[in-house]
Amino acid sequence: MALSHRRRFESVNYWPGFVDALSTMLLVIIFLLSVFMLSQFFLSREVTSKDTALQKLNQQIEELTSLLALERSQKSEDQTKIAALTATLESSQGERQKLLDAAAEGGAGAEVERSQATAAVNALDSQRQISAKALAQVDILNQQISALRKQLAAIQEALEASESSGREAQAKIADLGQRLNVALAQKVQELARYRSDFFGRLRQILGSRPDIRVVGDRFVFESSVLFDSAKAEISQAGKQSLDSLASALLDLEREIPPDIPWILRVDGHTDSNAITGGPFKSNWELSAARAIAVVQYLISKGIEPNRLAAAGFGEFQPIDPGTDAEAMAHNRRIELKLTER
Repeated sequence: MALSHRRRFESVNYWPGFVDALSTMLLVIIFLLSVFMLSQFFLSREVTSKDTALQKLNQQIEELTSLLALERSQKSEDQTKIAALTATLESSQGERQKLLDAAAEGGAGAEVERSQATAAVNALDSQRQISAKALAQVDILNQQISALRKQLAAIQEALEASESSGREAQAKIADLGQRLNVALAQKVQELARYRSDFFGRLRQILGSRPDIRVVGDRFVFESSVLFDSAKAEISQAGKQSLDSLASALLDLEREIPPDIPWILRVDGHTDSNAITGGPFKSNWELSAARAIAVVQYLISKGIEPNRLAAAGFGEFQPIDPGTDAEAMAHNRRIELKLTER
C-alpha cells in the first residue's frame, strides 16, 4: 500500500505548474511594458510642450531683432539728416554773418537772415527730438530681447533637467521591473509548488478514478460525481468527495504563506445539450449554479470565502470535441484551479 501511494505521488504532473508560471511571467512583462510606454508618453508630451514654448520665444526674438534692425536703420538715417541739417545750419550761420555784416546797408536784409536762421534752428531741434525718440525705442527693444533671452535660457535649463529626470525615472522603472520580476517569479514558483502538492494530495485522497482527473493546470470532477442530472444540489456521494477536498484545502491554507494571494477557482461546465424545462433556463445558469453550490459547501466546511471564486461557462468551453455520450460526460464537469487572485 505504501508503494502504491508513493507511485501515485511520483506520477504528479508538474507541467501545469510550469504553464501557470509562464503565463504569470507573461502578464508581468506586459504590465511592465505598459508602465514603460506610459512613462514615455508623458515624458514626450512634456518635452513637446517645452519645445513649443521654445519655438515661440525664438520667433519673438527674431521679430524683435528685425524691429531693432529697422530702428537702427532709422537711427542711421536720422543721424545723416542731422549731419545734413548741421551743415545747412553752419552754412546758414555763415550766410547770416555775411548778412549781419551788410546790415548797416539795409535793415530788410537782416530781418530775412534772422528768419532763415531761426527756421534752420527749429528744423535741427525737430530732427534731434526724432533721433532721441528712436534711440529710446532701440533701448526698449534691447531690454525686451535681453529678457527673452533669459527666458529662453531658463526654458533650456528646465528642458535639460526634465530630460535628466526622465532618464533617472526610466532607470528606476527598469530596476523596479527587475526586482518585481524576481519577486513575482519567486511567488509563482512557490504557488506552483503548493499547487503540485495540493493535486498530489487530492490524488492520494480521491484515488485513481476515471471521473476525477488532472487536465492541464486544473483538477477536474465530472458532474456525475457531485450532481444528479440537470440538478445543482450536491449529492451525498458528491459531499463525501468535497469533504476530502475541503480537508486537503484546509491543510493547504495553513501551509501557504499569507503574502501569496492565492484562490481556488471553481468553474462549472455543461455539455452542449439544450435545457428543456426545470428551474434553469440555460446551460449558463446551470453551470454557474453548480459552481456556486460547490463554493458554498466548501465555505460551510471552514474554507475562507476570500480564498474561493465561482464561475459558470455553460457549454462553451468543452474539453472533448466529440458528440457521443462519453464526450458529453467529459464536458459536464467541475474544474478546480489553484491560481493567483
